[in-house]
Amino acid sequence: MPRIDFELDREFVELNQLLKLAGVCDSGGMGKQIVATGEVTVDEVQELRKTAKIRAGQVVRLDDIEIHVIPG
Repeated sequence: MPRIDFELDREFVELNQLLKLAGVCDSGGMGKQIVATGEVTVDEVQELRKTAKIRAGQVVRLDDIEIHVIPG
């Protein structure tokens, strides 16, 4: 499973933007579409809120990609 360490330089990042910034998709709009499919989990719980606030310490998964959000 590919692991991406995303360094967070603020209090939180919206889920759709995280997918874009981590390089999983090309735009925030595409990130919203991905979240809407129900395939994204945050800390192993399905997340359908496109702009959910993701904070340092959380783990986001999509298919075989795991994004670890670490403090900046």
